[in-house]
Amino acid sequence: MEKKTTLSGKEQWAIFRRLMRYALPHKKSIIIAFSLLVLTTIGDVLGPYLIKVFIDDYLTPRNFPYTPLVVLGATYLGIQLMNVIVSYFQLLKFQEIALKIIQELRVQIFSKVQQLGLRFFDKTPAGAIVSRVTNDTEAIKDMFVSVLVTFIQGSFLLVGIFIAMFILNVRLAFFCLFLLPIILLIMGMYRKYSSIFYLDMRERLSQLNAKLSESLQGMSIIQVFRQEKRLRNEFEEINDQHYQAGMKNIKVDALLLRPAIDIVYVFALVMVLSFFGITSFNAPVEIGVLYAFVNYLDRFFEPVNNMMTRLSMFQQAIIASSRVFTVLDEEEIEPQQNKTDSAAIKEGEIEFKNITFSYDGQKDVLKNISFKARPGETVALVGHTGSGKSSIINLLMRFYEYNKGDILIDGESIKSHSKEDLREKMGLVLQDPFLFFGTIEDNIKLHKQGLSREEVMEAAQFVQAHTFIEKLPDQYDHPVVERGSTFSSGQRQLIAFARTMATKPKILVLDEATANIDTETEEAIQEALQKMRKGRTTIAIAHRLSTIQDADQILVLHHGEIVEKGTHQELLTLKGLYYKMYLLQNGLVDKMADVVGG
Repeated sequence: MEKKTTLSGKEQWAIFRRLMRYALPHKKSIIIAFSLLVLTTIGDVLGPYLIKVFIDDYLTPRNFPYTPLVVLGATYLGIQLMNVIVSYFQLLKFQEIALKIIQELRVQIFSKVQQLGLRFFDKTPAGAIVSRVTNDTEAIKDMFVSVLVTFIQGSFLLVGIFIAMFILNVRLAFFCLFLLPIILLIMGMYRKYSSIFYLDMRERLSQLNAKLSESLQGMSIIQVFRQEKRLRNEFEEINDQHYQAGMKNIKVDALLLRPAIDIVYVFALVMVLSFFGITSFNAPVEIGVLYAFVNYLDRFFEPVNNMMTRLSMFQQAIIASSRVFTVLDEEEIEPQQNKTDSAAIKEGEIEFKNITFSYDGQKDVLKNISFKARPGETVALVGHTGSGKSSIINLLMRFYEYNKGDILIDGESIKSHSKEDLREKMGLVLQDPFLFFGTIEDNIKLHKQGLSREEVMEAAQFVQAHTFIEKLPDQYDHPVVERGSTFSSGQRQLIAFARTMATKPKILVLDEATANIDTETEEAIQEALQKMRKGRTTIAIAHRLSTIQDADQILVLHHGEIVEKGTHQELLTLKGLYYKMYLLQNGLVDKMADVVGG
């Protein structure tokens, strides 16, 4: 994702407009909330005016008729009581709207993350993505819950106050209008400088989350290699950068928020009192009008101060929104399918035709790869690290889009098959299985409603997992903690194996699936694999050549190219790269030396 150091006023306004579009589905609720807001504003404006009437019409002339005063007092108390009740429902309605909007936004960004291709995750730390979904959306929620309500309510109140001021004294009200450009100038200066520091703060917070996520996932390695001090220093460095960015913004807050507005308020108060003082030389001043004007002036600056103190939250929300929208606008989505009615996996025949692929668009990791796996055949991929074995599987599983050539399944391009058909008919078992929080049954079923407990048990028995599962206290209801850390590597692999077999795939993809299983368990799984291969096309990555000696076809890869192809015996007869790998793995060092020397 592209990193920006600041956002222009135009960009911030565009982000704000985009945020407001999320409010459109809630028009009915917003109209109700605004109607309540208008009522509270009217109540706030009428209060000082009623006191002005009491002072000028009754208190100053010492005229105290019982009935008018009771009506006036009851009206004032009634307005205040109504204000309390209406304010409660108005704030409740605004917050309800805000929380619904944030709920929708979080679901939207989470859904977008699930649609992104693996290229995006290759270049973006997991902690940075978590920061977008949690911290940044929380900042946006604060804007809708606190900032927007304050700004709208403050704007309504300011309009009402100015109307009341013009009713009381037109000339003085015009003088007060000159305060608005000064306040807007202060807001503009604050927006300009704070956006730089808030963007930096958000980026540092994202880096903190990324470093924390990486440290937690690799805690065992950190402790084994005694890297605690180095990681702590790196974390402290990022944390200090976050602190420095925060301090810069606090200095801007301290200068341009409350203190600057307080100076303007004092200037306005002096101006109003001077006006009434000068006027008093020529004509008597109505105490009620003076009280009302000072009160309105005070009420004028109360929403302004509230708006200014919320301005920092507004800036944080705009910056957070830009980061969220960066993810929502990300174009690195997963490979798309052009589904046709004729494309469906029935036999499971796989054909790679002149496939060339690059992760970064510069260096090809696969070069002109071509091979065919007929229905029911097992094709094994072998080669040194970086030879391109996993890349072939990544393309077959549609994790990445290939550059040249095509992949056919049952004679149709893999791009023509529906995603649902591919995921249902192709089973994948990785070398490092991932278990989710829940139970063993949850991890085998993955919440597929069509799978019964009997089918889950059948799949576990098929891969020899049932034996250890039935010895657990709760058997298939036994809890699985995060990543299945309470199980051995072999047990996690067996559960992942059962998960794949439960769906009865037509094509089986194994990424060194027996690497983490002990010899005794591997023998049992090899028996299961023999049954599993019947009627299924199997593509298997193998580092241990002993596990794929019975494969129908073995492809030897080197620097992204297929350099040898054949059965186990055929490749041994060639005495090429596969032969050297076989000798090396079987400890035939002397014979290996003869081969190398020859």
